[in-house]
Amino acid sequence: MAEPEVKTESVGTVVVAGAANLAIAIAKLVAGLLSGSAAMLSEAAHSVADTTTEVLLYLALRRGARPADPRHPFGYGKESYVWAFLAALFTFVAGAGFAITHGVTTILVHEHTGDYLVAYVVLAISFAIESVSLARAVRQVRGESRRWRTTPRRYLRLTADTTVKAVFLEDSAALIGLLIAAAGLTLSHLTGDELYDGVASILIGVLLLVVAAILAHSNISLLVGRAVSERTHRQIEQELAALPTVDRIDTLMTMFLGPEDILVAAKVDFRDDATGAEIEAAADEAERRLTGRFPEIGYVFLDPTRSRAAGRRARTTQDETGRPVDQDA
Repeated sequence: MAEPEVKTESVGTVVVAGAANLAIAIAKLVAGLLSGSAAMLSEAAHSVADTTTEVLLYLALRRGARPADPRHPFGYGKESYVWAFLAALFTFVAGAGFAITHGVTTILVHEHTGDYLVAYVVLAISFAIESVSLARAVRQVRGESRRWRTTPRRYLRLTADTTVKAVFLEDSAALIGLLIAAAGLTLSHLTGDELYDGVASILIGVLLLVVAAILAHSNISLLVGRAVSERTHRQIEQELAALPTVDRIDTLMTMFLGPEDILVAAKVDFRDDATGAEIEAAADEAERRLTGRFPEIGYVFLDPTRSRAAGRRARTTQDETGRPVDQDA
């Protein structure tokens, strides 16, 4: 089996997002210090959290793509979910924690010093840069959804590539956060009341909490061992059932071993007259069909199982007179 490779498009998406967030974080920090805006400083913390997240997601892609070895025969795909979970946790603690705490402090202290103009300029530039990063993530999501023959929304909900999902959600949250910061800043500027700036900071923190919770839940589900979607499950079952020597699929189990690696295991009832050679050929054909339709499938295990009719015949014995007696009766 071919060794897994780092998904180039996902790496590119993460690198672009990371570079954009780093530049924006520095600009927001300077603007926040000069303007004295709590929302601006919260946005700086938001971008710092996003930048750290991109580093962890890049590490997730690299570590998760290592080839299988004797101690890890199914590869290291699930390690990518560990790093992605840590990225979500960092967003939760660092980004959201700072934004909410700073917002509450601003409301209580109720002071503002500095010039608003620089904050407006940085917000506008940040919005443009974040839009470019989000556009790349959207392009990848649309491409992947077409490949999986589903909608972008469904792809985002069910995908096992949590790096793409994280970048999309974080960039979307970044744009929303910028709008919230702009609204809070403008209201405080017009009214002279720092309450709006503090509330905007708290709302940015809540937004980060929501994103972190979604990503953490998704990665935990994949770490535990999530199956493919119901539609993909049915398609795999149909492909197996269409094999000429197969009578019935008793049990079908699937699991994501990584963003681009799926395990398929099935108990298959072959025809009673199927020979060992025919069963071997069917197993090879099953792997060819499934990997041809779903390139992400890396392992296919078929377990021949006895049919129910054969099981009943095996449990049928004879009494003293030679008449057959069904033990199930």
